Amino acid sequence: MLANLIEFVTNHYALSGAFVVLLGLLLASELNKGGKSLSSRELTALINSEQGVVLDVRAQKDYSAGHITGALHIPYEKLASRMAELEKHKSKTLVVVDAMGQHAGSVSRELKKAGFDVAKLSGGIATWRGDNLPVVK
Repeated sequence: MLANLIEFVTNHYALSGAFVVLLGLLLASELNKGGKSLSSRELTALINSEQGVVLDVRAQKDYSAGHITGALHIPYEKLASRMAELEKHKSKTLVVVDAMGQHAGSVSRELKKAGFDVAKLSGGIATWRGDNLPVVK
């Protein structure tokens, strides 16, 4: 099986090269759809410079159990109906925070379509807590 693959690649190097390039472009495109990812440190710097606003999209019970200081709370399933509340923050970067990164990409895409500058916290609130950064209740 591996010998057949090697033979194919050596006989059709242009085709194989094109496949690798297209695969790389597809991967890059998919990763960029949800906006840039920020580390906890980058998020802290953005908040401290007052250039970013944290948008927590977790469920109410999760938000109440602990969230980043100053975070706006709009559960991800209610985002479409409450997007107007974010208009006053259009001049800043909205940083989407969820539990572990599972909803941040889709929320970021929606916000980007609406004209917002968006980023997401890589790994969600789990990463924030893992870095021993403070949360408030």
